[in-house]
Amino acid sequence: MRKKYLLMVHLILLVSILVSANAAQASPPSYAKWGQLAVKTAKEKYPRANIVDYLHIGREDKPHSAIEKFKLWVDDQGKEFGLLIQIEFDPKNDRVIQVNTQKTNN
Repeated sequence: MRKKYLLMVHLILLVSILVSANAAQASPPSYAKWGQLAVKTAKEKYPRANIVDYLHIGREDKPHSAIEKFKLWVDDQGKEFGLLIQIEFDPKNDRVIQVNTQKTNN
């Protein structure tokens, strides 16, 4: 009985390790490169600021373009604020059409 129990524990540990290893190799989300552009845009606009938090709000598909929306929480020398960033691009070739930023208090 004890051998079966130990075998079961080892099997569970092995499966857990394999699942964890597989999760670590998962591909990045589809919006990852747009998130990098959002952070780069924030750093260009506020070069001395620190990005405190990052949120992908979602994607809006339009007839000839798509918009990835992000909210970054920024600390610019002790002044904290939200920064909404919308990146409009052509989904056929990933060409950026425009990048909009809007500062918020929440």
